[in-house]
This record gives sequence, C-alpha cells and structure tokens, in this order.
Amino acid sequence: MEYEYSKITIVRMRRPRHQDLNENLQWLGGSLGLFNLRDKDRSCFRIFIELLKHQGEGMTSDELALRSGLSRGTVVHHLNKLIDAGITVPHRGRYVLRVHNLKALIVELQKDLDRWTGDLKEVADEIDRQLGI
Repeated sequence: MEYEYSKITIVRMRRPRHQDLNENLQWLGGSLGLFNLRDKDRSCFRIFIELLKHQGEGMTSDELALRSGLSRGTVVHHLNKLIDAGITVPHRGRYVLRVHNLKALIVELQKDLDRWTGDLKEVADEIDRQLGI
C-alpha cells in the first residue's frame, strides 16, 4: 500500500562522539525531528523506541500507551506525526515502522526527499522560465 507523507523533518545535529547505543538512538531521533521544545517528556521518541522494539509484531495505540506511560490521546497524536513523517504506518490495526530496520527507513526517507526536491526543481525551473530568468 502506498502512503502519502506530508512532512519530513531533518535536523542537522552533531553526531555523538561515542558509539553508545543510547546516544546513537538519541541522535537519530533528534535528527529525524522526533524531539521539539514542546515535547519535554520526549513522548514521540519514546513511542518510536517502543515501535522499534516491537517491530516484528507492531503495537496498538493502547499497547503503546501502556508501555510508554502516556495517555492514549498523546500516543495517537504522536503516531499521526510519525505517519505524516513517513516513519510509521498502520498495518492490520497495529502500528509498525515503515520498513524492517532503521537503515532501510533512512533509505526510504531519502527517496521521498529526492522525489520532493525533484518536484521543487521542476516547478522552480518553470517559474524561472515564465519570469525570463
């Protein structure tokens, strides 16, 4: 099934100096925009980690709420953000990461960005042509 994603956030952050799993996960999550100033509890990141841990079977919003200690409303809000970003997809009443591992996820996000920037270039070229510049 093909999904239409509406927003991918990439934040340029300094890579961690150490190859510590937790630091790398924090860096990856931050680089994908899973943190913001309003999300002081890192709720979105916590949901992402739970989905990563349970990638094989996926999780329902109720299961995510229970495992993360968040309200179901908060979980659904963040799941919608993760779906819009192309990170998570609904599958058979559960939520899973879009692909089977993190490297494949980044490859898919890169394809999305390439496609979108290609569209931007085409429109920019057309505007330049119409403006005679």
